[in-house]
This record gives sequence, structure tokens and C-alpha cells, in this order.
Amino acid sequence: MALPIVETPRYECTLASQDTQVQYRPFLVKEEKILLMAMESKDNNEIINATKQVLRACTFEQLDVEKLPMFDIEYLLLQIRAKSVGEKSKFKVICPDDKQTATDVELDLSEVQVQVEDDHTNKIVIDEKRNLGIVLNYPSLGITKAGFDVNKSDADSTFNVICSCIDHIYEGDKTYPAKDSTLKELKEFIESITQKAFGDIKKFFESAPQLRHTVEVTNPKTGVKSEVTFKGLQDFFQ
Repeated sequence: MALPIVETPRYECTLASQDTQVQYRPFLVKEEKILLMAMESKDNNEIINATKQVLRACTFEQLDVEKLPMFDIEYLLLQIRAKSVGEKSKFKVICPDDKQTATDVELDLSEVQVQVEDDHTNKIVIDEKRNLGIVLNYPSLGITKAGFDVNKSDADSTFNVICSCIDHIYEGDKTYPAKDSTLKELKEFIESITQKAFGDIKKFFESAPQLRHTVEVTNPKTGVKSEVTFKGLQDFFQ
């Protein structure tokens, strides 16, 4: 006997990088299992592949997931999780005033948004007189999958991430697309810029849009009220 077909609801959210609406649905049981198994394995490639598979399915194959900035992926995962297991979630935090007392706080995950700093820019000026500079893209799932770890601080990883995020280099009216250059050529170009310009590149990554939400907590022991800020997907998936 054929069993009834379960229909899943559809929702919409707006991606920060594209300012376009995307339809999505909650996780199915089998998809949650895929994610949990990947996370338990602690294997980066398995986690990336599982994330890609689940996001594609939950967004009805609308998106090229590998090209999405990581903050869009984190936001999408959070919205899907909220519709799957509940928008209100409790988290345990350490009170900032004494840095030791733990207390519970409830968040409405549907209210969490990607925050962008006012002075953030992806255009890096290298030489103003020559109108020479770089336009950068945000780190994507594809870059992470290629083995470029955006969280590592060693020089090789830093240069790999920077070069992989270059959209193009410009001088005057001329543009030089990164795809037309080798990794070696891009690294040599980055090595030739000033410390100030390199600092601006680092600032681009450090100030990149991210999930951020601030809540007020009251220390149950001291009665002191403080603010606690949740940042990035890790804080929301405790």
C-alpha cells in the first residue's frame, strides 16, 4: 500500500551578498543525519560535501553553492535549522562581568542577520596616483574545499586565500582578471605591494560580513547586566 506523501513547507530569505530572495525548506530527517555524521567524523572534506549536498537539496537546486560566500552559507544553514528544529533556542553563556558564572539565554534564530560594517570595502587601493588596485571576492565554499583554510594564520595559507579571492587587478582603465593569471603570478604581485595595502587586504577579511547578534544577560549571582555577542555559525550551533 502506498503511503501518504509528506509535503514540506517553503520559506524565503534574502542573501546578503546578492540582495535576492532564495526559497528554502527545512532539513529532512535523512539530511540531518548526513550533516550529523559528517560533523561527527570531524573530516573537513566530509563536512564540506555534506553541507553542499544538504544546501542544494534544501534550496531546490537554485544556487551554485560552491560560489556562495561563507557568510551566505552560514546564514542559510541557520535559517534552515531554525525552521527545522525551532526558531527559539537556548544557549549557555559566561557572564562578562565575572567571566565565570554561566547562565542561559534564549535566542530567536529567525532574527539573526548578517551584519556588515559601515566602512567595509572589497576595493583595495595600492597606488592612488596610478589608479592601481585590487577587487576582492569573499571566501567561498569552493575555496575552502580546495584546501585553503581561511582560519589558518601561516603565511602560505594566508597568501593562498588572498590570491584565490582576487577577482581582478586594475590599473587606470585596464583590468586584469585573476583567472587569466597563474597562482604564482598572483602571489608575486601580492608580495610586491606595500605593508599598508596588505593591511587593507587583511582588514577586508577581518571585517567581512558575518552572522552577529547581541543580547543582554543578567548575572544570576551579581545581578549585573551585560551584553554578549554571538558571532559566526559556531556560536549559534553550540
